[in-house]
Amino acid sequence: MSMPGDWSAGHVGPPLPCNAIKLVDVAEMNYLAANGEGEVCVKGENVFKGYLKDPERTAEAIDKDGWLHTGDIGKWLPNGVLKLIDRKKHIFKLAQGEYIAPEKIETIYNRSDPVAQIFVHGDSLKACLVGIVVPDPDFLPFWAKKKGFEGTYLELCKNKDLKAAILEDILNLGKEAGLKSFEQVRDIALHPEMFSVQNGLLTPTLKAKRNELRSHFREQIDELYAKIKM
Repeated sequence: MSMPGDWSAGHVGPPLPCNAIKLVDVAEMNYLAANGEGEVCVKGENVFKGYLKDPERTAEAIDKDGWLHTGDIGKWLPNGVLKLIDRKKHIFKLAQGEYIAPEKIETIYNRSDPVAQIFVHGDSLKACLVGIVVPDPDFLPFWAKKKGFEGTYLELCKNKDLKAAILEDILNLGKEAGLKSFEQVRDIALHPEMFSVQNGLLTPTLKAKRNELRSHFREQIDELYAKIKM
């Protein structure tokens, strides 16, 4: 194995030098290849060539030089062994430069009783966050009734005052958890259908497919931003 910042041979199974391995900077998480830390990238004849008939996902996984970006954070140890120490998080930057880790925010907001699922969105062209919330179909009617709202699940999901009450609840949870003001969503939209593997919004391991969620809810996201006055 070579020293940090370079690449070296690696393998799975018998000791055949069929892969090249390197680390690349993940500056937003303070992992730098110059320090022997970074995202693990692999290259070789046995590395998959991409997703079938899906150039967009392929480009996300494999860069122009043919390196597969694994999403794992590795660290070169003094004896040349590569140790996995973290996972690359979904992180993006807002217009004013702050880095956002949406999964951390979603975990906090999911503690809200009426919330079953939430997708937090932001990008470098916007100065704030917005969210798509799927209310819990079993719990929402009871929670809403305590707040003075009644109706079917679909009717409640269209109720602007109920939406405001859910927004207030998740913002309070965010404040209690120590979220900074720029980490809090400015507005949300309620959606009555759960994210699932079947509708393409979750992976088979039930992880959020963030690119697909962003595309699926583009209209609602644009409407939320259009109403926000900064």
